[in-house]
Amino acid sequence: MKSFLQGFLISASNPKVILFYIAFLPTFIDLTTLASRDMVLVVGLTFVSLMAGLMLVASGASSARRFLQTKRAMKGANRSAGTLMVAAGAFLIAKG
Repeated sequence: MKSFLQGFLISASNPKVILFYIAFLPTFIDLTTLASRDMVLVVGLTFVSLMAGLMLVASGASSARRFLQTKRAMKGANRSAGTLMVAAGAFLIAKG
């Protein structure tokens, strides 16, 4: 539970996340008309969505860790990442 809470606090205090919610929420919710009950609901939904996102990342990292334990798998992952970076660079050059 301590690690869970620590992960949430790190994510919630991330300046990019804070800026996202400051820019995103007023688009859909009039913050001047929120009652305290509504604010609790917004905070609760934010908490649930951040936790779902963090759990998805943790699950993906766990799967990747199991997959990348062999030298052959790491070599393939490195080559794939390198290929993607070269392709992205080529795309940018062709676009510009």
